[in-house]
Amino acid sequence: MNVARRLIPVALLTLAAALSGCAGPQVQDYAQEQPTLDLRSYLQGCLQAQGLFTDRAGRVVKRFHVRMEGRWQGEEGTLDEHFIYSDGSTQRRLWRLRHLGQGRYSGQADDVVGEALGAQAGNAFRWQYTLALPVDGRVWHVALDDWMFRMDERTVLNRSVMSKWGLHLGDVTLVFTKDEPGSSACH
Repeated sequence: MNVARRLIPVALLTLAAALSGCAGPQVQDYAQEQPTLDLRSYLQGCLQAQGLFTDRAGRVVKRFHVRMEGRWQGEEGTLDEHFIYSDGSTQRRLWRLRHLGQGRYSGQADDVVGEALGAQAGNAFRWQYTLALPVDGRVWHVALDDWMFRMDERTVLNRSVMSKWGLHLGDVTLVFTKDEPGSSACH
């Protein structure tokens, strides 16, 4: 009986965590929102983004700028990202993207574990994937729940929640801006 009493709170916490995961927004909640975010057209050509990483307490840990070039041929695309961080370090990530039909997408990059899967509806897009993130000489596999919202013809807001073992690590917030047609080279 004593073991059963100890297991009841654990079972209740597990159930509460499972139910709270279902309670969040779904991409279909935004199906009527405009302007529509079609990744194949928005991620075509030159873009840039400004962003920051905040820890779980909300403190800004790092700021960054990203220059990107997207290219699509039919259902296959690439997004070549070049990051410059506030501490002077740089990073490149090359996404290989695929439109799966009906607003669904998949993606792969060298620092993405397995495959990123996403869905689009209305002005929203949601990616979920695991990122191999270098931290203090070790590599952590962190889960990202990545939401993008198209605000107007040139602007997309992006917020990613990072977690490990279900614990909130921090957030990444970005503002994407699509370069004007005919602007200078992407990089």
